[in-house]
Amino acid sequence: MSMRPDQTTGVDMARLVAIIAEELAAFRSQPQARCACHGWQIDCCPTQVQGVVDAGAARLGMQGARGGGGVIAALIDHTLLKADATASEIETLCAEAAQHHFATVCVNPTWVRLSAQRLHGTGVGVCTVVGFPLGATTPDVKAYETRRVITDGATEVDMVINVGALKSGDLRLVELDIEGVAAACRGCGVTSKVIIEAALLTDDEKVTACTLSKAAGADFVKTSTGFGPGGATVADVALMRRVVGAEMGVKAAGGVRDYQQMQAMVAAGATRVGASAGVRIVRESQSGTAPASAATAPAPRSGY
Repeated sequence: MSMRPDQTTGVDMARLVAIIAEELAAFRSQPQARCACHGWQIDCCPTQVQGVVDAGAARLGMQGARGGGGVIAALIDHTLLKADATASEIETLCAEAAQHHFATVCVNPTWVRLSAQRLHGTGVGVCTVVGFPLGATTPDVKAYETRRVITDGATEVDMVINVGALKSGDLRLVELDIEGVAAACRGCGVTSKVIIEAALLTDDEKVTACTLSKAAGADFVKTSTGFGPGGATVADVALMRRVVGAEMGVKAAGGVRDYQQMQAMVAAGATRVGASAGVRIVRESQSGTAPASAATAPAPRSGY
């Protein structure tokens, strides 16, 4: 999986196709038993993993209620990506991130410089998005966007793949698309994440997207933009984790709005969660309270 597009020949592409075929065969050969309670694959069912979660599984980073909030916060990209976000809202987002010690704030490119200024010295990173939210621009434009946001202070970049190219079977274009962003990030010590927009893909296409992301040298795969037809699901996180193995991160984003949902995502294999409800999630993890009901929970700031 170490090939680079500038080194790729016809033979290399044939090998990449063979690797994808192997991944698809391995995925299809796995048992697909589903739980009666949720209809999810049995190894992803929150009910099945709840005992492990409650016991404080190391995979979740749990240490009980005391001190658990900081560990949980370190897994969250505190997110505000709505089009009408104001400078004041971004500053509030940064203040919350610094207070709770989230992994990053995730903002649109126009707010990267402001976020980097507000978060300087706090230990909180600045994540931004490229080719967002459709992914339907060209590889050179995504690579330029990446270099520009890094200059402005981004420490992590979440790029959207060319979904149409993937569904058209143009694997070469998809890999080049990802590699342009991943290479720019590698050169500057910045983390790259690939948003596959799983709700638009078949399971076979999800396997292909994750395999291409791994081949292109990305650091993470990510479920969703939060602006597509669906968000993160436990089944998708588990599938993505199986494909990329332990070498890459998996980010669940889109609709993760309470601690219980976050527990399920991390139990399935997520190592990062994108959420606009980060403060609520941390508070629930510290207090051990049940998630707020739909009637009382504050509305999230973004499509996340």
